[in-house]
Amino acid sequence: MNNFSVCVFFTLVIAAHANPITTASNEINIDDDVAKNYLKRFYDLGMESENSILRKTSQLQLKLKEMQQFFGLRVTGKMNSETLEVMKKPRCGVPDMAAYSTFGGHKWPTNKLTYRIKDYTPDMPASEVDDAMAKALQVWAKVTPLRFTRIYTGEADIMISFGSRDHGDGYPFDGPGQTLAHAFAPSSGIGGDAHFDEDETFTFDTSAGYNLFLVAAHEFGHSLGLSHSRDPGALMNAIYVYRDPATFILPQDDVKGIQSIYGSNPDTVDPEPTAPPTPNACDPKLKLDAVTSIRGEMMFFKGSFFWRSYPLRPNPEQHLIKNFWPDAPENIDAAYEDPQTQQVFLFKGQKVWALYGYDLVKGYPRSLSSMGLPHTVKRITAALSDPEAGKTLFFVGEDYYSYDETRKAMDKGYPKAIADGFPGMSEVTAALQFRGFAYLYNGPIMFEYNLSSRRLYRVLKTSYLLNC
Repeated sequence: MNNFSVCVFFTLVIAAHANPITTASNEINIDDDVAKNYLKRFYDLGMESENSILRKTSQLQLKLKEMQQFFGLRVTGKMNSETLEVMKKPRCGVPDMAAYSTFGGHKWPTNKLTYRIKDYTPDMPASEVDDAMAKALQVWAKVTPLRFTRIYTGEADIMISFGSRDHGDGYPFDGPGQTLAHAFAPSSGIGGDAHFDEDETFTFDTSAGYNLFLVAAHEFGHSLGLSHSRDPGALMNAIYVYRDPATFILPQDDVKGIQSIYGSNPDTVDPEPTAPPTPNACDPKLKLDAVTSIRGEMMFFKGSFFWRSYPLRPNPEQHLIKNFWPDAPENIDAAYEDPQTQQVFLFKGQKVWALYGYDLVKGYPRSLSSMGLPHTVKRITAALSDPEAGKTLFFVGEDYYSYDETRKAMDKGYPKAIADGFPGMSEVTAALQFRGFAYLYNGPIMFEYNLSSRRLYRVLKTSYLLNC
């Protein structure tokens, strides 16, 4: 990639562009142009110069394997539903790169850089635009020796502008939606410049529209030499995700990336707060927040993230919760799926959220007591669906309650001791029903029970169902 490379920051509009959550991973027949166009754009598939049909097919399969490997999919070299789903997701226009890669080693030769705001968006007062840009640059200054000075005339290292459609750089915007902005890698001329799509609606301190601080902080990462990260929790991930600007902390992957180019901040006396690292599914000390099935898949929640695991595939996909469910909470206490309605319930504190597909069900969040739990219950630690019995079990401390999904009411005679219902267990921190078995978690350990007989079969590591 040369120093004229552009990053295009795509919005998250998954509900409109991606397939519903499914379990299917069988090969499917689609127009070859879908795969070819995707692989030409993001994986350097060069089909035009190939004369042999056999070579064309071989090259297509090779590039498809590269794409599947990059996204942690089953590496088959053939189109299937999960590969197509990834291809349909809104994304960045730059070819895929791993970890915190840089634009071919491009960096600024000095740590003292200038920036200039050439024009403004009518969406916000000029003072808010000024503040958003200054704060976005400070995200990078806090962890590096880089220092930024604003100038008001002349040519700055980083020229900031708003434009729509064809705005003069050879990379036209596409109107409302999809691309939010793009930036150029460090170099002379247009290098380092950041352009924002005026057809979008930018905001200062809300989640409505697109938060200009977050978009700018991402784009300035490119202006300084960073490319996209495969880490779903990184600021430099290609997908736009709203995070509260007031509490934003640069994720560790981004810190490592920018410091690999410029070094650490020599002026820091007290270390800056650090964001928790993106959780590792194979960490032997991993303690999950919640686990549930969703339409045959398994979902494992930890902090701001979840792993999405399909049957018969080697590695789970990792995503930010907000990527799939913008209205859902993070750091949840429990989760379960009602197989009759296919609604997924997430619990945090004294509130419960109901999700259907990618959408929050109308009327939620509700109070925990709306499920029939006593007002004395301030939080639950796990939930377990038993579809054969039509029950859902709620774990609270060393006890559990039974909820009748048909009557939408709690069963009488509860709570009962967990140790009586599941011999060998005392507290449950997460729970999952899968293929007739109950998997009860206690920290980094998982207990496998026959769901109907409550007989304990095995004691396993938390990572067992994550294919580690």
